[in-house]
Amino acid sequence: MKRGINGDGGHSSSTRGDPAESCKRVRPLEEEEPEDVASSWGCLPQEILLHIFQYLPLLDRAYASQVCRGWNQAFHMPELWRCFEFELNQPASSYLKATHPDLIKQIIKRHSNHLQYVSFKVDSSTESAEAACDILSQLVNCSLKTLGLISTARPSFMELPKSHFISALTVVFVNSKSLSSLKIDDTPVDDPSLKVLVANNSDTLKLLKMSSCPHVSPAGILCVADQCHGLRELALNYHLLSDELLLALSSEKHVHLEHLRIDVVSENPGQTQFHTIKKSSWDAMVRHSPKFNLVMYFFLYEDEFGPFFRYEIPVTHLYFGRSVSKDVLGRVGMTCPRLVELVVCANGLRPLDEELIRIAERCQQLSAIGLGECEVSCSAFVEFVKMCGRRLSQLSIMEEVLIPDHKYSLDEIHWEVSKHLGRVWFPDMMPTW
Repeated sequence: MKRGINGDGGHSSSTRGDPAESCKRVRPLEEEEPEDVASSWGCLPQEILLHIFQYLPLLDRAYASQVCRGWNQAFHMPELWRCFEFELNQPASSYLKATHPDLIKQIIKRHSNHLQYVSFKVDSSTESAEAACDILSQLVNCSLKTLGLISTARPSFMELPKSHFISALTVVFVNSKSLSSLKIDDTPVDDPSLKVLVANNSDTLKLLKMSSCPHVSPAGILCVADQCHGLRELALNYHLLSDELLLALSSEKHVHLEHLRIDVVSENPGQTQFHTIKKSSWDAMVRHSPKFNLVMYFFLYEDEFGPFFRYEIPVTHLYFGRSVSKDVLGRVGMTCPRLVELVVCANGLRPLDEELIRIAERCQQLSAIGLGECEVSCSAFVEFVKMCGRRLSQLSIMEEVLIPDHKYSLDEIHWEVSKHLGRVWFPDMMPTW
């Protein structure tokens, strides 16, 4: 090779001729010498290099930055650093590759003011969560628009001292001023830190996901709803839901809410007392935001459903992660007219024929259903599909759920169901391995 590359990405003094002149050659690439090809690539316009670098994996992008000065300059273009995911894992406990420490230092030194869409993905180790907090605390020149904290295993952020986590998160809340999306599930965020968030980002916050944040009270989340009038998506645990919160979200000053996700979780059977939300509060939400999606995940034991489904609620997506009784499913058909999607993990050994028929009758918008460890007679299932018709875009039923009867066998049912759906359908099969 007659051409070399020095340490800072520039061409060495042994370069033959002027690189600018090399770029003007119009010979086909197959006729050029290897060093001429390198010169041609090195002289690509910055806009094209930026487009190419955006599609490169991070490690390949870093390697490419060492080719020449032009590519090194492209590597540091602000547009490439607006969106970044820090992956923080311990080699002994995770198979995922972590973001290299040297790259993290370079980002903080040269690109912290360019970061806008940032997420931290950590494994189950406390060390990874501490590293994430260390990076957060250094983002004093940032102006983030979105921030997500993701624990890939158990919530490692919860194992940190609360004051340490809050201090790091507050740095972002104070300095960003324009946060629109915040995902902080399973973290020790608390009411005072939410007040800091509101004081600095109330005009811009649109999405807030904070399920399983035990240090936040109903008053803390109400503060957010009272001040952040642009909030469109909210996810939280049921114990934070209150009549006051729904009324705040339904005020004239508030924009129309688009998504509200509620996780109803019980860790210890019989030890959690669930309050009741007034029907008038739900009605206010529907009047203010008639098209909003209410997504509810239930992880309760069968004897804990007493306060729920006693009157009409505007739930659109309903998921039962544990066994649920026939009685509760019967009440779902009577109280959830806006239901679009229903997933039942388990029910037991009592057929759900009447309950499914009632849901088909009353839930006129139902378009997706999934049944796990349940039982339904083939005749009732066919009748259910016939009543719902082609609006059932998703129908996931295990073969073990369907009980043959005098009208249909398992070999016959898929033809009848396919006819009413207008497409070929088969029940799901349990894997044999």
